[in-house]
Amino acid sequence: MSNSPVSTTPKLTPDQRRAAAGQFERARQVLKGGDYDYCLQLLLACCKIDPANLIYRQELRQTQRAKYGNNQKGQPLAIVRSLWGRLRLKQIMLKGNYLEALVLAEQILMRNPWDLGTHLVMAQAFEELEMHDHALWTLEQIRPTNAQNPSVNRPLARLYERRGNFNQAIALWELVRKADPSDVEAQRKGKDLAASATIAKGKYEDVLKGDALSPQAEKETATDQPVLPADVTTEDRHPREVANLLEKIKANPKNANAHLHLSNLYRKAEQFDKAKETLQKAMPLTGNSFDIAQELFDLDIEPFRRDLAVTEERLRQKPGDKELQQIRAGLIKEINTRELEFHRRRSDRYPTDMAARFEMGLRLQRGGQLDEAIKELQAVRSDPRHHGKALFYLGLCFLARNNWRLAQRNFEEALKQLGAGDAVLQKEAMFHLAEGYARTGELERALELGSDLANLDYSYRNIGALLEEWQTRTVK
Repeated sequence: MSNSPVSTTPKLTPDQRRAAAGQFERARQVLKGGDYDYCLQLLLACCKIDPANLIYRQELRQTQRAKYGNNQKGQPLAIVRSLWGRLRLKQIMLKGNYLEALVLAEQILMRNPWDLGTHLVMAQAFEELEMHDHALWTLEQIRPTNAQNPSVNRPLARLYERRGNFNQAIALWELVRKADPSDVEAQRKGKDLAASATIAKGKYEDVLKGDALSPQAEKETATDQPVLPADVTTEDRHPREVANLLEKIKANPKNANAHLHLSNLYRKAEQFDKAKETLQKAMPLTGNSFDIAQELFDLDIEPFRRDLAVTEERLRQKPGDKELQQIRAGLIKEINTRELEFHRRRSDRYPTDMAARFEMGLRLQRGGQLDEAIKELQAVRSDPRHHGKALFYLGLCFLARNNWRLAQRNFEEALKQLGAGDAVLQKEAMFHLAEGYARTGELERALELGSDLANLDYSYRNIGALLEEWQTRTVK
């Protein structure tokens, strides 16, 4: 191999991709026969041909561990047998031959697939190659057996932060700080992220386009929560409420409401692991209750919402940060996709639930699935509770489809129906209408509505500058 630094992954030809895929399929066939050694050689060959394919590497690591019965130590005297390979690995990394380092690292892991030092070197090599997902996966593979080790937690925290998994990053920085209280980076990172998380708590809905949505935290069963005396503090209430609900569950384990109340109590206290554990235990007891399954599904979305809130807070501090903007866009897309499925499930289960259909239509609109969104929003606009908002989002759908007349009709009707609590949507509808009037040559109407909006909020978007532009056009 060449000693010149290799800092990019190779571009594969179609023949190379086919060869790797063929060896991968052969490896899986061989594994069924129990021939671990031949299977491992085939999988290693796949990784050599296509080092960027994470599926090949995941299968290789799983097979390496299965060979040793997941004993977490590999073959006897593995550390002695791989000593020469370790020395070579350090030399190769110093020369910048990161692709060669990955191959040699995998050969070392053939003896002990739990080797900490080799995993750390692999993660570094992946980072140098800008294969950040691979680096993160590599560190996650070794963390279960090194949960308190700063050598693992520090680079993993940095990767989580880069990906926008801020709450996971906070937890890891805290572990690094506990391992070494004098660690300046851990102190600074932990404080910065924790401060952003505190400020941002509960604000994820604001990020997702105005105040049109109500948070998902309030559940239908909340009215049955036990009531405690007013002089009982929050700290006192929590264990007493938990004890009360546990007694109810013990008396009637099939009662889904009690499980939901307990989970919601843990959730409000930000004890998300306990909330999830409560629901997972409740599933078989309640005959796989639909409401409990939905709550579990929603809990899985919660980390993304919290990370989004932190991202938004950090963007307020650094509004031009492109990396944060990319993280924000990715989190919004992920949340929208998951919440769409959440509301689709409820809508399928309860077709007459207009609230679920409205929320589903809203997320279809955000996801660009305009035809489906229009269908759902038109179905719920007859419901008085959602009439104004459904019209507004229908206006956005038709605007995205370049159908100004239908957009105009829905925006104008929405302004008549939106209530006092819909100020954000009212201003947005006024802005779109004014801009649409100007675009279609109805400058007098644009100026009139634009002036009304400026009178409400002169700083809204760029309405002030647009009014000046439209005024100039009328003079000409």
